[in-house]
Amino acid sequence: METFGIDAFVLLGGLLLICGVIVAKFSNRLGLPSLVLFILVGMIIGSDGLGIVYFDSVNTAQLIGIVALVIILFEGGMQTKWATVRSVAMPSLSLATLGVLFTSGIVGYTAYLIFDVTLLEGLLFGAIVGSTDAAAVFAVLKERNIKAKMGATLEAESGTNDPMAVFLTLSFIELISIDNSTIWSLVPSFFLQMSLGLVLGLVIGKFASFALNRIKLESSGLYPIFSLAFAMLAYSVTAFTGGSGFLAVYVAALVIGNSELTYRYSIFQFNEGFAWMAQILMFMILGLLVFPAQLFTSQIIISGLVLSVVLIFVARPAAVYLSTIGMKYTNKEKLFVSWAGLRGAVPIVLATFPIVANLENGQLFFNVVFFIVLTSTLLQGSTISSVARMLNLTGPKKDTPHHSIELISIGKANAEMVQFQTNKDLALVGKKLHELNLPNEVTISAIVRDEELITPYGETEIKAGDFLYILVATKHKEKVRKIIEAKKQPEVV
Repeated sequence: METFGIDAFVLLGGLLLICGVIVAKFSNRLGLPSLVLFILVGMIIGSDGLGIVYFDSVNTAQLIGIVALVIILFEGGMQTKWATVRSVAMPSLSLATLGVLFTSGIVGYTAYLIFDVTLLEGLLFGAIVGSTDAAAVFAVLKERNIKAKMGATLEAESGTNDPMAVFLTLSFIELISIDNSTIWSLVPSFFLQMSLGLVLGLVIGKFASFALNRIKLESSGLYPIFSLAFAMLAYSVTAFTGGSGFLAVYVAALVIGNSELTYRYSIFQFNEGFAWMAQILMFMILGLLVFPAQLFTSQIIISGLVLSVVLIFVARPAAVYLSTIGMKYTNKEKLFVSWAGLRGAVPIVLATFPIVANLENGQLFFNVVFFIVLTSTLLQGSTISSVARMLNLTGPKKDTPHHSIELISIGKANAEMVQFQTNKDLALVGKKLHELNLPNEVTISAIVRDEELITPYGETEIKAGDFLYILVATKHKEKVRKIIEAKKQPEVV
């Protein structure tokens, strides 16, 4: 019987992953974010649905959620280009701190008025839904042609505002549970957590980049696992020292992702696939945790709808406009950032904390938060592209290659196959290969144009949108980078 149970568990896991991949494939066609469908699958197979799986362990769901969020944050941070983030650093940080405070305050006071709870309990509810969700934002914005400035703002905000929401949630639980706690005693703790998260994230990110390039491993498949181990290390070490583990993970990922890495594309592809698996598992587990019979009651639906309206149409826009005063954002951009403030896994995971702490209204808060997340992802997540087009904030279509070449890496041969995509602003576009003046130990080994492989030779002309695969010796890497990234000179009239 035990063997059958194990076999059935493995079969169920395989079927859930297959279901998750298929759901991700068709989510865009259905016009719904994939995370909503993952949650729905969990609810359907749960005890209130088909009854295939009974799951009610809040502690297990919380653990799985935190680990999955570390993986998702790490992948999102690695994919984020520092040059893009740097241009929106101040507004993103303002949204991640002041924005969360304003949102939490407005929603929290509304919850205090709606529910029969104390003001502190209302503010706790506001803190739980105060932050946008990295998993939701990264998933929804991926491959959508949103302007770079808007995408960078939202991704940087969602990657850095989780620590603020976690801090506020834990602080209000402490204020409710411990009689002698005061809000002023928590202020030093906030600065300590953020400082440790930033510093340790930078240190571990630098060390990870050094270790990935200098330690020669026997198999290329070990490098992605090695990189992910540093994400776990960043979270745990920072959390143990009293800092913000989520902030440390995101900062470390930014540092690693913007460094020159051995087996770079293997690392990126592994983390992307693992992040998808983490999303599927996390949202399905969270879907299993909720009981639809408790969720879809008149009290939850009415209070959830009221709080959703306040959050989406009042609190979030107010937070965005107040947090970006004096910053170079147009009204259209502020409206879009307001609309794209998706809620997802983070609020649901945070909603488990009051239950674990045995607070009186913990289960009520969890159910209402879950309803708000469903409302936010269904309404906002499915209309982001349409709103961006309406506000004229769409950029060029994202052209993500479905191919990669990594024959040799600097870890073993002091050479690397580098991928580079051209655009119309580069000086090399329109030139033939023999005109590029590349060093002798550099070879353009392949060109992918419109999903077709072109074998290059001296007379091959480079066009905008080409993916160049360049075999380059380590010592010439910077020189080659300067040549291929050189911009066109403006014409003199």
